[in-house]
Amino acid sequence: MTNLNAVDPAAVAQDAHLDNADVVIGKNTIIFRRFLRNKTAVAGLAIFLVLTVFSFIGGFFTQWDKETIDPFNIGMPPSADHYLGTSQAGIDLYAMTVEGTRISILIGLVVGLVSVLIAAVYGCTMAYFGGKVDKVMLFILEALIMMPALLVVAVATSGGGAGLKRDLPSWLLLIIVLLVFSWMGTARLIRSMSTSLMQRDFVKAAQYMGVPPRRIVWRHLVPNIGSLLILDITRGVTAAILAEVAFSFIGIGIKVPDVSLGVLIGGATSQVQTFPWMFWVPLTVMFLLTGSLAMMNDGLRDAFDPSSSSTGKAKKAKARKITVEKKTA
Repeated sequence: MTNLNAVDPAAVAQDAHLDNADVVIGKNTIIFRRFLRNKTAVAGLAIFLVLTVFSFIGGFFTQWDKETIDPFNIGMPPSADHYLGTSQAGIDLYAMTVEGTRISILIGLVVGLVSVLIAAVYGCTMAYFGGKVDKVMLFILEALIMMPALLVVAVATSGGGAGLKRDLPSWLLLIIVLLVFSWMGTARLIRSMSTSLMQRDFVKAAQYMGVPPRRIVWRHLVPNIGSLLILDITRGVTAAILAEVAFSFIGIGIKVPDVSLGVLIGGATSQVQTFPWMFWVPLTVMFLLTGSLAMMNDGLRDAFDPSSSSTGKAKKAKARKITVEKKTA
């Protein structure tokens, strides 16, 4: 007797395949999947996350801190008591590396995120209002670009900024100075892109419907330049970390007793032959930080670019299927 309730597995599989063929995948999901297919970008993300976690919890794995002096181990190489050795003053290099990595990552993330936010608001505002508002804001932008950033940093972090220096830690003062000079180039690029978006029908329709300018900027202009903003965030974080290292290396950035990767590298440069671990450890961490961010940036660029060759297995499988169908036709 035939069982009318029996299910044909082949028919179920075929129906499921047809149903899945009609599923619409969101844009964000596609971008996320394209990013995950890029093994180099995923490796960069993993390295950056490991370094970030290390900078926040690494201090729990040692009894030393960046201020405690070990008089019995001065200028000693890595050992069981001091994982990465000690400085010429007897301070644990592991503890200083943890603190320096945290400060450098904090400076990079704050400057990278906030500068892109300022650039997005400023550039979109210029494009939306245009006319005299655009001319005045563009004049201010060009004036800021012409200011010598190196001189301002030197004045703010040394004698000329003595008042601020007493009230604020040197790393926070450096963040403020970097924020002043790190958003102008991105703002000019956003202005040009937003100006072209202002001619699009959906923006004009929103204006005719009486949508407030703030809502048009946030709901129509900013999302359409989102890929640029995300890429600029990773570039901004990298640039801020390199700027911190460069300024601290020449003595106008982070000041002792604050510690950063730039301070550690700059302090050990003259003694690289005597205390090589003091120089190579922070330099290696800096390379890992900036290298991982560069790997992530390349992966994000490929993920946002629909014409990129880094499409992963899905597109290649589809291309093979089309080729087979043409041959069998």
